[in-house]
Amino acid sequence: MPGLVRGDSQDSRGELLASRHLLISQPGAEPHSEPNNDDDENVLRRTLLTLLDNKANGTLRELEPQVLAAVEGIRRRMDETLVTATVSPAMLDQWEEATLSFGRQYTSTPPLRLLCDVLLELSAVRAAMSRRQPTDLQERLCRMAAQLSGLSGMIMINLGDHRLARSFFRTGRTAADETGDRALRAWVTARESLVPLYYGDAREALNLAKKSRDLAGQTPCAAQAMAPVVEARALALLAGTSGKKEVVDQAKRALQKARNAFSHMKANEQEDVAFGYTERQLFFYQGDVLTKLGQTIEADMVLEQALEKYSDHILDQTLIRLDMAQCRVIEGDIDEALEVANNAARLLKPEYRTDFILRPAIEFGKAVEDGGWKDHPGLKEFYELMGIGSKKA
Repeated sequence: MPGLVRGDSQDSRGELLASRHLLISQPGAEPHSEPNNDDDENVLRRTLLTLLDNKANGTLRELEPQVLAAVEGIRRRMDETLVTATVSPAMLDQWEEATLSFGRQYTSTPPLRLLCDVLLELSAVRAAMSRRQPTDLQERLCRMAAQLSGLSGMIMINLGDHRLARSFFRTGRTAADETGDRALRAWVTARESLVPLYYGDAREALNLAKKSRDLAGQTPCAAQAMAPVVEARALALLAGTSGKKEVVDQAKRALQKARNAFSHMKANEQEDVAFGYTERQLFFYQGDVLTKLGQTIEADMVLEQALEKYSDHILDQTLIRLDMAQCRVIEGDIDEALEVANNAARLLKPEYRTDFILRPAIEFGKAVEDGGWKDHPGLKEFYELMGIGSKKA
């Protein structure tokens, strides 16, 4: 037959079919018995070079077995890439529910134990994202990656590692950007602003809070309530108890914005302590701002309401009680201040005595010392209960 390079047509066709069967269609074959993508591409490159070299002679007009196998191999791998989804919508539903569950556990589970669960889930999501997914599934995976990374950053704050917290929030921002969801991007940024807030850079916290507010825009979401609260707390830190009236007023206006935004949030977000923003968080942080501004009468009322609502989060309970003790220091009632602080310390289990809690505890102790009560026996007891004698020294 014209155009055949070798053999007769029947023999050649038999070789083609046999080769196709051996190289492509055997599902139980070992991986090395099947050419990989580079091998197939090299076969086609050599064929192309041969065609270019022999075009004047009109040879190689019919597919040889090796060429046919390479063509079929490339086509089949493209099919696999297009149709292979390593995760089903049902599995995504389960992962999303698990993510929300971790958010609910945030207030009641020891941070290190929760971190292990969250990172195992994040690893599973990462594995799914490493393979091509349909667009809608990929977006859901990116959303979970942002939420789990943000939650990991929150836990790292509680564990006292601000460096890793920042790293997780950066990862969360990258994943959130892939979704195009302004509310999610704003949430990650608002949560990130707590790192500099807790670790001594109030101005950076203020800048991140404003960035979060801008990202949220007019979208009713958790960040619209959270960002103004962080602004108020940062302003309070910068102003202190003897701050200028305009700064105090600015902080109070930010709190009012937070309350207004909270009233427009969805009901499910108002119940979500991790991915939303709750009324008890609003009370707690409002009380914290008023304490730092020296507004003790208002702070006491708000902190009492906050403490009633925090029945399952020992870390925030401790911070609230330390704020209440700080109010007593501001008013000059040192005995009452140390009684409140020592009660808080007795309720705190060792696994929760991380740098996150020790920092405000040391600040409280310093306030007592600065008031001239360095040798108060209650202060010594407080340091012993918190285990911060060596850190203070």
